[in-house]
Amino acid sequence: MKKSFLLLFLLLVFSVISHAQQNHTFKIKDGNFLYDGKPIQIHSGEMHFARVPRAYWKQQLEMMKAMGLNTVATYVFWNYHETAPGVWDFKTGNKNIAEFIKTAQQVGLFVILRPGPYACAEWEFGGYPWWLQKEKSLVIRSYNQPFLDSCKIYIKHLAAQVKNLQITHGGPIIMVQAENEFGSYVAQRKDIPLEDHKKYSAAIKQELIDAGFDVPLFTSDGSWLFNGGTIAGALPAANGENDIDNLKKVVNEYHHGEGPYMVAEFYPGWLDHWAEPFQKVSKESIVTQTEKYLKAGVSFNYYMVHGGTNFAFTSGANYDKNHDIQPDITSYDYDAPISEAGWVTPKYLALRELFQQNVLYSIPPIPAPIPVIKIPSIKLNKVVDLFAIKAKMKPVE
Repeated sequence: MKKSFLLLFLLLVFSVISHAQQNHTFKIKDGNFLYDGKPIQIHSGEMHFARVPRAYWKQQLEMMKAMGLNTVATYVFWNYHETAPGVWDFKTGNKNIAEFIKTAQQVGLFVILRPGPYACAEWEFGGYPWWLQKEKSLVIRSYNQPFLDSCKIYIKHLAAQVKNLQITHGGPIIMVQAENEFGSYVAQRKDIPLEDHKKYSAAIKQELIDAGFDVPLFTSDGSWLFNGGTIAGALPAANGENDIDNLKKVVNEYHHGEGPYMVAEFYPGWLDHWAEPFQKVSKESIVTQTEKYLKAGVSFNYYMVHGGTNFAFTSGANYDKNHDIQPDITSYDYDAPISEAGWVTPKYLALRELFQQNVLYSIPPIPAPIPVIKIPSIKLNKVVDLFAIKAKMKPVE
């Protein structure tokens, strides 16, 4: 009898815990982000799990929490997980996205997922696998069936890893982005009718839904590019928009006359190219703009709050009117509030102080810094003929 009672008690406890884990809700309604039915402001920071060693994920997420943030945003790079045609890796090393999301939840952060399929992010080929270019009938980033079929496979594999980590299933994922800065591509590809561009972006949104993503979807574009970038049924968010009145104007225009209002990429720093001066953004300007968002009830995502490193050959490139190509450097420090090494910066401390003065939730202490090792001097006394190695290399077909 005692055993039966104990078993019944344990089942009841498990049921209560399970219900509690799935009890939270996140919705976009009446111009607000609603968490458990109450308006919430998203204070997010971007950190890409692919750019930070797995051993440091928790430390850096705790750093974000201690700065005053309540959300982490991350891109997912398709070519980081499909390592060869049909070969998928979501488990080894830094590739374990489910573990990253679970760690964020343990730390107490919401998660915003940005799966592309095109990511940009100064990442090699914007996250696309290189072999897409080998298929002659495939046209990337377009309403082209071979390309959409390839995207569908990627999205299905990703969904299998993370769909049960959405807030609708007890996880921390509150929003998912459909495509990425597509308005910029539309502006560049005026040779393609806008109707065809829209058919493509709508198809990507539908693939996300069909794969099991059931949290609110959003888009992310410069505010002057909403006409090409927005998708019906997805919240339009603006990148780099400091003018709050303009933010509200353009969101209202494309979102039934109401918010919520979010700056999906708020830049506390900037990227660096080889052979160009390092980019710096002042602490004072970021604190001032952050305070404006906080007081106006505007949600935002620091891109980046912790940049990390472009390991191996993952860094991409940009271009401008003066350069045909601007290769991005290995460091993705981004002059972010948390340095590439994971250390506190003056920008971090100033923002932490601002959040302490303006948010109602408690902000934990700053975690102890990651210990570092002392590396003895290294003497180089061997040489190798680079061209001899090159002669033995065979190109990948």
